[in-house]
Amino acid sequence: MPLSRRHFLAGAGLTGGTLLANVSVPAVARAPLVDAATLGALRRNVGSVQVTALLDGYIDIGSELVIGLAEADAERLAEASFQKPGPRRAPVNAYLINLGDRLVLVDAGMSDSMGPSLGRLPAAIEAAGVSPDQIDTLLITHMHPDHINGVLTPAGQALFPNAELIVTAADYAFWHDDANMNQAPDGARPFFIGARQAAAAYANRVRQVGGEGEAVGAIRTVPLPGHTPGHAGFIVESDGEALFIWGDVVHMATYQFARPDWSIAFDVDSKLAAETRKRTLDRVAADRMLIAGMHLPFPGIGHVARDGDAYRFVPDEWPYAL
Repeated sequence: MPLSRRHFLAGAGLTGGTLLANVSVPAVARAPLVDAATLGALRRNVGSVQVTALLDGYIDIGSELVIGLAEADAERLAEASFQKPGPRRAPVNAYLINLGDRLVLVDAGMSDSMGPSLGRLPAAIEAAGVSPDQIDTLLITHMHPDHINGVLTPAGQALFPNAELIVTAADYAFWHDDANMNQAPDGARPFFIGARQAAAAYANRVRQVGGEGEAVGAIRTVPLPGHTPGHAGFIVESDGEALFIWGDVVHMATYQFARPDWSIAFDVDSKLAAETRKRTLDRVAADRMLIAGMHLPFPGIGHVARDGDAYRFVPDEWPYAL
């Protein structure tokens, strides 16, 4: 039943002539500022499938990492979003999908390999009422460290002892190619090493997929090349509803919906990544698809609307279970 003004006033004790202004309440509630992290786990349904958004933490992306950025446009877009110019704070999200007969984790965060603002996924999984041994499928959008390092414990062991690790064949081949690693800048070589270590920990449980087709159950793979050669998204469908988990199509919501031509320095092929982003934004806006992104403001679920020649993100309006 909708909440009426009468119900609200009654619930607040303001009916029957009672005036809150006449009540004297002593100010006795004091508490220190809290340093502990707030756990991120929010559930919503997609048909009969339950999807839980999980927060691993965040990374700050400086302007120097944005390819094509114009400072004047960036300042205007930041102001329009009630943000300050400067580095953009990007969440690192993951999604737990309960298919009924399978428990699937899409991406696994960073683990503890990049400072204290990341590596919170195990705690978020626990807050969702799940233990790592219950997860039987790991779907990886691509093998960058903030998506795959979290399949390992800090000691480098498999965190999910009963899970199959599913990666795209194109991404697996790219990160396991010695020529690619040897030609990469020094700063990018840890990406290759991390991808290989993660795959090695699941050696007898790695499955490679390619093209657009079934990944597991009601979840199918959608190739989204550019950010990495095998970068992919996953569409989960149930009872006429669908959610498109698009990985890293967008890293900075403040900028890239309005300027999809702006890419990020982590793209293996920034030109192709921009083309994929434009095509994907056009598709989900035209089809009114519900989407989820690993770097969209947590829980990262919503829709994309056209905004003139650009786009804007419309967050999902709280369909989450408590």
